[in-house]
Amino acid sequence: SKALGIKMGAPYFMYEQFFKEKGIEVFSSNYTLYGDMSGRVIRRLSAFSPDIEVYSIDEAFLDLSHMPGIRYFDYGRTIRQAIAHDIGLPVCVGMAPSKTLAKSANHYAKKTQASGVFCIDSDASREEVLRWQPVDDVWGIGRQYATWLTNAGITDAWQLSQANKEWIGKKMGVVGVRLVNELNGISCIPLEEAPPAKKAICTSRSFGNNLTDKDEIRHSVAAHITRCAEKLRQQKTCTAAVQVFINTNIWNQNQKQYHRQVTIPLLTATNNTAELMKYGMMAFENIFKEGIVYKKTGVTVMDLVPETAVQRSLFDPVSDRPKNARLMQALDGINRKHGQDTVRMSSLGYSAIWKLKIEHKSPCYTTRIADILKVKN
Repeated sequence: SKALGIKMGAPYFMYEQFFKEKGIEVFSSNYTLYGDMSGRVIRRLSAFSPDIEVYSIDEAFLDLSHMPGIRYFDYGRTIRQAIAHDIGLPVCVGMAPSKTLAKSANHYAKKTQASGVFCIDSDASREEVLRWQPVDDVWGIGRQYATWLTNAGITDAWQLSQANKEWIGKKMGVVGVRLVNELNGISCIPLEEAPPAKKAICTSRSFGNNLTDKDEIRHSVAAHITRCAEKLRQQKTCTAAVQVFINTNIWNQNQKQYHRQVTIPLLTATNNTAELMKYGMMAFENIFKEGIVYKKTGVTVMDLVPETAVQRSLFDPVSDRPKNARLMQALDGINRKHGQDTVRMSSLGYSAIWKLKIEHKSPCYTTRIADILKVKN
């Protein structure tokens, strides 16, 4: 889509006619399928190295430094072939002495190499990749820094790697110096085998239709609060502040525009769904206005602290937090076993009018028995 000039996050209706003219297939998001396939790839990758960092749903780093003597290009090709054979997904492999260079090698392999594999194992191969890569495509270079570097005459990754570190440091700080070192093959970014807990968690969703009904919109906020609370408990953190926002449709300028958010600080950090629901509903009531057509709501929990580091306020309204924690453990256990929201807060309601339309969703081939592919004779 990027190569066709379709902007990320653009609404379907803006390109509907273009899709029809070009015969482009459109698929709605299927995060259940994506997550399952991602997990399969990661499990397969773990057979090639015990040291692995899951960077995102479709990207991972492997540390091969403990495997001296291997032929890196051949090993990369073996990894790619194994995933294609066992899972059926095409992947590209970039290999280099640093994570930043490995990312660059991966991009190069994807765009230029029929094998889908590229190994930076010499100064010549490093220069080949970095001269090819635009500076705004380098891992860690945002739009602002890319503009500044381009104005300074640095247009590709090779030029950035050769830049004076002191000059880079004055503008980009220690992060910029580290980046230059990484581009020169000096590993400065260690593998994160256990990713750090998130500092904030946001859950939001656009509605399937524009809504004015207060109850339906309240149900959406309740669902976001529920998901945030679950994520907090999964990473064993608590939140000290809850933020709720509500928006109209930014793409429809013929409608009255309204965008509001409110943050409520908590006396004692928590990850209890019922407690967060109370404060989240207070925030919602504070910003909701009748007579407005809404398109999206969201909830952010912030100022996160580990469960073990929560300091109780003298005026804490909850008398028995250990009991509440056991209740949440039981709730999570039931929902893991029997399905999401099997046991839930009544605030979620039972209608799903607010949920996003999923008209082009691909089947859950690997996680739902009814969607398993059928083989015909």
